Amino acid sequence: MKLLINIKERLYILNYLGALLSIMGVLLFLPLIPLFIYDAASGAKVSMLTFILPGTLSITVGLALQISFPFRVPSIRGAMIITALGWLLAGIIGGIPYMIGIHKPFIDAFFESVSGFTTTGITVFEGLDHMPRSILFWRSFTQWLGGLGILSFFMAVSFRGGSTAAALFSAEGHKIDISRPVPGIFHTLVILWTIYCGFTVISCLLFWLSGMSGFDALNHCFTCISTGGFSTHDASLAWWRKHGMGNSWCIELSTVIFMLAGGTNFLIHYKVFTGNVKALFRDFEMRWYWKIVAGAVLLVMVDHIRAFNLEEPMGLKHLLDIFRTALFQVSSLITSTGYLTADINSPFFPDMSRQILIILMVIGGCVGSTAGGIKILRAGILSKILSDEVRKFHRPRRAVMPLVVSGKIVSQAEIQRIAALFWAWLIIIAWGGFITAFFSDLSGWQAFSGMASAMGNMGPFYFSVHKMAGLCWIIKLTYIMGMLAGRLEILPLAVLFAIYKRRI
Repeated sequence: MKLLINIKERLYILNYLGALLSIMGVLLFLPLIPLFIYDAASGAKVSMLTFILPGTLSITVGLALQISFPFRVPSIRGAMIITALGWLLAGIIGGIPYMIGIHKPFIDAFFESVSGFTTTGITVFEGLDHMPRSILFWRSFTQWLGGLGILSFFMAVSFRGGSTAAALFSAEGHKIDISRPVPGIFHTLVILWTIYCGFTVISCLLFWLSGMSGFDALNHCFTCISTGGFSTHDASLAWWRKHGMGNSWCIELSTVIFMLAGGTNFLIHYKVFTGNVKALFRDFEMRWYWKIVAGAVLLVMVDHIRAFNLEEPMGLKHLLDIFRTALFQVSSLITSTGYLTADINSPFFPDMSRQILIILMVIGGCVGSTAGGIKILRAGILSKILSDEVRKFHRPRRAVMPLVVSGKIVSQAEIQRIAALFWAWLIIIAWGGFITAFFSDLSGWQAFSGMASAMGNMGPFYFSVHKMAGLCWIIKLTYIMGMLAGRLEILPLAVLFAIYKRRI
């Protein structure tokens, strides 16, 4: 009886899922544009049903759910359930075009779709250079949609604000208290998406002017500002340098700028655009951000020079090439984008550099950005806690030392939540690494790198894409859960699991 009552009280959740499915269905018709422009002209064997079938199915089911079930403002628990189920549904529906269009098995299609929406960028697809362009467009577009959140896009286009938006925004967003640019969730969403779209358009223009084709520029502007990392080429951003196409220096520099922009708290962007440029360097998290980027680039360069015994005076060009590769890869991983100009498994990165890169994969970008990872603000707060604990030894026992960040006292509840999420993050990476090692022939280092990449929504790992594509379905399912847990910061999936176990 209690179970039936709980189900009846939560039927309104299906109304939200129906609205989300309806919007997803409409978006699934967009890849028909590149299908007609490129695939039809090139003779690529991809049917219109690849997108029409899942699009129509999604709209039909979505409308039926909206008509059949009531609407009401969700509770915090309900918002968590909507968020978890919404992202799972988006992953399933988004994977259908891969099953129909390029005949991928369900688990691979689901994996690629979730990797797209969570902006992780891990791929199990090979042969991107010869893949139908409508499929490539859909891969990139899923990352753009997931950059600021599927539900935040849903609320922005459906004009849902007030308590509904507040509940869903907090459930999907970062589980830490941050200020908003303006009062009201809907106005905040409009500002965030305006900045996001502005960066998208500007980066597309710069990529095109730097020598990318119009199609490549469009796809990479989707996956750059969203810090997703999907590319239209197997060689990723290294393709332009290898083939001497366009101005690879300009392409890489533009990419670094927009990756770092995507990894920055969008509240900082708002402050900059409203005249407070100093926020880029005075904010507590931003200071940590720039220090980590600069320190990691310097260490990778020194490690490379030491490992290759480059004792002779280097020419400026050689030094710039090392700096260029180090800056790009550090920027790519600290922002969880995952683009590559040099394979992180290559000799360019000695052992210490690889350790640095995996640490960046765990830390990630800023709170309120499109980047993954545990977030720099949390890492900074945990470091400050340690520093304060040491300083307490030099103060009277009764001295009160509140934790102050950016002029605000961090509450004890916030500290406990940060510690709990950080611990859960490490536990999930550990278990994912154990499962990967048990069901594959990967080394322990490679196994942990794969799960750290999934959990941090990163993309690169210390083994090949071909190896990833051939992993056991159990490992792929583990990574799917890791990608979703990393993107939603664990709590929505934890609530869903607790309900499944009938604990709440």
